[in-house]
Amino acid sequence: MNRLLCATLTAAFLLLGSPAQAEVRKDRIELAEGHPTEYVVVKGDTLWDISGRFLKSPWLWPDVWYVNPQIDNPHLIYPGDVIYLTWVDGQPRLSLKRGVAKLGPRARVSPLDQAIPAIALKDIAGFLNDNIVLEQDLLERAPYVIGGQNERIIAGAGDRVYARGEPVENVALQGVYRPAKAYNDPFTNELLGYELYRVADGRITARDSDTRVLSMDLLESNEEVRVRDRVVPNDESRIQSVFYPSTGPELANAVIIDVLGGVAKIGQFDAVTLNVGAREGVEIGNVLAVYSRGEMVKDPVTNELVALPSERAGTLMVFKVFDKVSYGLVMRANDVISVGDRLKSP
Repeated sequence: MNRLLCATLTAAFLLLGSPAQAEVRKDRIELAEGHPTEYVVVKGDTLWDISGRFLKSPWLWPDVWYVNPQIDNPHLIYPGDVIYLTWVDGQPRLSLKRGVAKLGPRARVSPLDQAIPAIALKDIAGFLNDNIVLEQDLLERAPYVIGGQNERIIAGAGDRVYARGEPVENVALQGVYRPAKAYNDPFTNELLGYELYRVADGRITARDSDTRVLSMDLLESNEEVRVRDRVVPNDESRIQSVFYPSTGPELANAVIIDVLGGVAKIGQFDAVTLNVGAREGVEIGNVLAVYSRGEMVKDPVTNELVALPSERAGTLMVFKVFDKVSYGLVMRANDVISVGDRLKSP
């Protein structure tokens, strides 16, 4: 009898606990207002945009994605596929139904559609390989351009230049990078690294072991190559077109320290630099909430200056990570975002 009573009480407790747990989950994953029950994917869509039609927090789509065993790779979505909303155990689920092509009695040719990306890569195409961040010791060890053929001080594609130093990596294909700026942590003043942007690609054709001079033929160039430009192996990392966003870690004193592209104010689809990287556990795909700094106002009674609370201004997703620095793309901007705004787990 006692065992039966215990079992009954345990079952009752679980039943009573389930709605509470479901309520917590419901609070965490909320459906967007006016969400559809299904959506047909069209060319130009991204996973982020489609998820935003269903969810208030688009980056949580991996949490509600229902893996259909009948589909080989349900994470590759193509134009014509149908995304539909279902409920499993009281929780929202997004499921996929492959588009059906109606075949006629005659032969016809149609282009092969590519899977839609997670985000629009055109928004970050300029930062895929053109910007890198090197630590000071690596930058100082990298060979530097000392001149060009026929005493040229600038060179471009098709020209030969000479650099001095030992290559960072023993590979023929190298990039020519120009140091742009140094990044310092605004809280500790620690040197986080130097940002460089690529001006040319080239191939090392000869080395003089006595003078440590490298002969390098330039294959293509974005700008003219100058004396003191650095020779560094090209960054081989590529931005994934399909990946799984994840909630970013809790970070202490994480802020935006720069905006790529030279704009003053930051908005949607601007690329920004963060003062945190792999050292702090930041990974590609991490989503972080941006909080604008509260304004300073004067108390009309005490005449004191009071800082207003910070307000959430947007959401960004990390797309490239270095050791102490990372790049993020602003996916949503509710307000103007500025350098110095803080980053928190969303």
